[in-house]
Formats: sequence, C-alpha cells, structure tokens
Amino acid sequence: MSELSGTTAAAATHDPEAKRKIANRLRRAHGQLAAVISAVESDTHCRDIVQQLSAVSKALDRAGFLVISTALQQCLEDPQAEGAASPEELEKMFLSLA
Repeated sequence: MSELSGTTAAAATHDPEAKRKIANRLRRAHGQLAAVISAVESDTHCRDIVQQLSAVSKALDRAGFLVISTALQQCLEDPQAEGAASPEELEKMFLSLA
C-alpha cells in the first residue's frame, strides 16, 4: 500500500476507534513481516515463507480496507466536509487494494 493521502489519513483520525484498529493491524503486519525476514535469513522452507507472506499481505489489505471504510463513512455522514474524499477517489483507493 502506498503512503496514505492526507484525505484518507484525516478520515481515519476523525474516528479514534478506527485509528486504533488501523494502527493495530499495521503493527501486526509489521511483526509478521519481521518474521518473514527472519525466516528468509534462517533458510526456512519456502512453503512457510509464502504462508507468512500471505498473512502479511492480508493484514495490510485489511488495514487498507479499514482506512477506506472510515473515509466512506465520513463521506456519507458529511459529504461536504473539507478534505472529504470524493466517490471517485474512494473507488480508486478501493480498487488499488483489489
């Protein structure tokens, strides 16, 4: 996932619970990625490395979808809010994770 845009990051910070969940998912992915690096360095079987990579990918995807979901909720609640993501921008972000 690329760097968060200001609009999406702002949407996530409007909801402290969503922000906490996003940060937790990213921390989990960070830990899983560290385990993958360690597995590669330890010559772990490729099957195990791929399984761990899959877990990292899913954790990142879930964090990304939660960011988009939070932005979508904000857009629905207050579509005229300053910095609110447009429907086109939300669609583009969603498709970038698909």
